[in-house]
Amino acid sequence: MKQRINLLIVFSVVALIVLSTVQCYLVKTTYDYKVAQFHTEIKNEIAQISNNYSDIDSVIVSKKEALYKKLSENYIQGKKTRLDIKNSILENEYRHILTEKIQRKFERDLPNLKIDFAIVLNKFILYQNTTKADTIFSEKPFIQNKLYGNLASLNHAFLVRNYVGTTNGSYANQDYKLLTEDSMYISVIDWEMIILRRMMFILTLSLLSILTLITLFVIAIKALIKQKKVNDVKTDFINNITHELKTPLATLSISTKILEQKNIRENDENFNSIVNTISRQNNRLQNLIDQVMANSLAENEIELQKEKIETEDFLLTIVNDFKITYPKINIGTDFQTSKTMLVLDKFHLTTAILNVLENAVKYGSNNIRVKTKNFQNQFSISIEDDGIGISKNKQALLFEKFYRVEQGNLHNTKGLGLGLYYVDQIIKAHQGSVSVVSDLGKGTQFTILLKV
Repeated sequence: MKQRINLLIVFSVVALIVLSTVQCYLVKTTYDYKVAQFHTEIKNEIAQISNNYSDIDSVIVSKKEALYKKLSENYIQGKKTRLDIKNSILENEYRHILTEKIQRKFERDLPNLKIDFAIVLNKFILYQNTTKADTIFSEKPFIQNKLYGNLASLNHAFLVRNYVGTTNGSYANQDYKLLTEDSMYISVIDWEMIILRRMMFILTLSLLSILTLITLFVIAIKALIKQKKVNDVKTDFINNITHELKTPLATLSISTKILEQKNIRENDENFNSIVNTISRQNNRLQNLIDQVMANSLAENEIELQKEKIETEDFLLTIVNDFKITYPKINIGTDFQTSKTMLVLDKFHLTTAILNVLENAVKYGSNNIRVKTKNFQNQFSISIEDDGIGISKNKQALLFEKFYRVEQGNLHNTKGLGLGLYYVDQIIKAHQGSVSVVSDLGKGTQFTILLKV
């Protein structure tokens, strides 16, 4: 059973991990799709800005074209090196003005988005005739080649568009053609939060699904563990009750065979002794059966036959009967009350108190004291013993059905684990309470509180 439960737990964990992985993969795929969709939307909206920026400032565009033409002619004349041309382009005088105008257009046309941008120069190629191309400048997009914009890095930006421009010119009866290429990169501030907000429904649904799976998994595992405990308790109960029943049955069997002997039947003393033995064992069998049946009921299902009794006399009767059954045990009383009248069920309460007293004997006690006193408008019955005691971590389990303290086996004590459970149920049925105080090697004290 334990091996099957362990295998089931392992398979369940594996299945949970697989399902969680698949769920995470689907969420990641959805996230990538949302990112691509967002980029497309931004590109379409920014595409409304003309590629040559003439609708932003035609004068600046004209200045840019004039600069490019002048630099090309200086290069043809040999007045400028390739590095000089590159620096002149990147450090143009109107870069800050055009940056501000483009930024304002973004703020006006896309008010819900905070955008940083950069326009970087990729190529500056001069064709002096149809067969020769002079590549003055050609690099991959780098933020260091920024023409306009405030973007500090291209790492988290995405490409919006590439613009290729051409300029035709003539210098010293020599025609030339200039080809330039620049790229616009955009970074939307907090774009991850925008994507997450769009995915909120999917993320919530996925999270709830995973939590539901984990919850169902935990509930199933707890149910399996509980079922295993129930099976263990049932097995232990069957073994214990078998042991308990064998002892009186064996005694009855031996006693019956002894009675078959003629000399025993003719001896009144021996005959009466054997009959008494049979009677006691028969009563013990009946008590075992009654105990099992009684403990199948909860405290609200027990039918009490209450009557008004003088509690101190009632307790003294129980103590005196106990002395007859256990003559070697020193049991005394310390009643700090007198003539207390309570409405109780004598039969069930007698059985409950006897269970506590017999437990004291089972667990090594030689001296027992029964005390009474009034405590906060309640009648208190304390049963103290000098037995082996009970460890702190086991005291909370004492009143559970079928629970038995393990160290009891050291004294060859067996039982059904129903005695203290029965005590607890009977006292609760009287609207009272029972508690225990104990230390290993220092004895135990059970306290029963009943309403006055």
